[in-house]
Amino acid sequence: QVQLVESGGGLVQSGGSLRLSCKGSGIIFSLYAVRWYRQAPGKERELVALINSRGTANYYADSVKGRFTISRDNAKNLGYLQMNNLKPEDTAVYYCNAPKLTTESGPDEYWGQGTQVTVSS
Repeated sequence: QVQLVESGGGLVQSGGSLRLSCKGSGIIFSLYAVRWYRQAPGKERELVALINSRGTANYYADSVKGRFTISRDNAKNLGYLQMNNLKPEDTAVYYCNAPKLTTESGPDEYWGQGTQVTVSS
């Protein structure tokens, strides 16, 4: 059974930091890219960051560039999103996501359940 489970969300004051984790199971984690999305109430889900399977290439949304860092530890089946200098506009449910491999059947991608990040002013 494939699972992605996020953790590390919570309530933090503006300017604070959080580190989100995404634990993969039921997959060979090192074969998958990992993406972080977020969705705030009443807004569209947006891509925040991406890391390729080897951890050699990253992508960040302009809104988080310079503040967030995506990383992974394949030996531990973990993806991370380090969030620094958080702002109230970062408040959202954060989801990790893994695009399916070409050889896989079923859904196009795997999703975690989400973790709430709330940044107070």
